[in-house]
Amino acid sequence: VEVARSVTAVLGQDVVLPCRYRAQEQEQVVQVTWLKRGPAGAAAEVAVLHRVHGEHVQEPYVGRVARRDSGALEDGAIVLRN
Repeated sequence: VEVARSVTAVLGQDVVLPCRYRAQEQEQVVQVTWLKRGPAGAAAEVAVLHRVHGEHVQEPYVGRVARRDSGALEDGAIVLRN
């Protein structure tokens, strides 16, 4: 999995959180799950991207989180809006 070590965001602007998987031959990404770690280290689900079932975003992220591209899930990047 390839991810950026850090991402810089500007308040009030969209930011892309990249995530790319270099699939081996005969591999196919079926699901990508995004989690947010809280201050105590607990993880909360933000979004699930699924090849068949589409995209599911948890409250309170509905309308603020979207998949960047609609292609194969090897690119599982999301956009945080505003």
